[in-house]
Amino acid sequence: MSDKAEKFNWLVRVGYFSRAILYVMLGVLALTSASALEQGTEGIFRAIEDFPLGTVLVWIMVFGLAFYGLFRLCSLLFDIENNGSDAKGWAKRVGHAGSAIGHFILAWTAFQLVTNSGGSGSDGGILSANFGGIVIGLLGLIFFVVAAFQFKKGITGEFMDRVSPSAPDFTRMIGGIGFCARGVVYGIIGASLAGVGFITQGDGEVRSLSDALAALAGQGWIFIVTAIGLLLFGLFSLILARYRIIPELDKDAHAPDFRT
Repeated sequence: MSDKAEKFNWLVRVGYFSRAILYVMLGVLALTSASALEQGTEGIFRAIEDFPLGTVLVWIMVFGLAFYGLFRLCSLLFDIENNGSDAKGWAKRVGHAGSAIGHFILAWTAFQLVTNSGGSGSDGGILSANFGGIVIGLLGLIFFVVAAFQFKKGITGEFMDRVSPSAPDFTRMIGGIGFCARGVVYGIIGASLAGVGFITQGDGEVRSLSDALAALAGQGWIFIVTAIGLLLFGLFSLILARYRIIPELDKDAHAPDFRT
């Protein structure tokens, strides 16, 4: 493996580690202090920052979430996950684009917090950018696509194709539950984006990751199951930080070669 490929490999793994911390904290806060979710995504990063060496951890997440977003963006632009260029392949790649946008926003939110450059109560939400209603609505449809693929992955277990056989035996179970829980949250985000974009034309609330979970807080067992699912997704992401098979682009064939 070349030096550049090795660096890319580690950067992606830092991205999965950052995603793991985010979802573990999201699940823990939901189960122990749901009111913290009312502070938005920034509240999650504030909770992390309160830990010993928390500021260092938030800085790691700034870069990790950004690199993970770049990794997903490369799936759209260069098809490094080998999804293909048919309708099904493009649907997956567009879904990865939605994931990239979401993680870029999370990285920016963490950056604003750790540098004190955001305003009070700033959540790094999508409405902080001056997007038109149609753009926001279309972004909502992308999140619906992402949500659908989350459920599909969770039910079929197809995500295991990119996981090393050396991973723990329970990886399939916690990954499946986690993907379905994330599908619920992404569906709520998509609904809020579509509603603001197509119905109220920019006059309304766009839900962030934590806002979407907070919206379920009064739904009893649905909220608890979703919160546990997101916590498990964080643990699953931690496993991926070690056992995810990261593709390496073959410069001659211009096709992804998956590391074993």
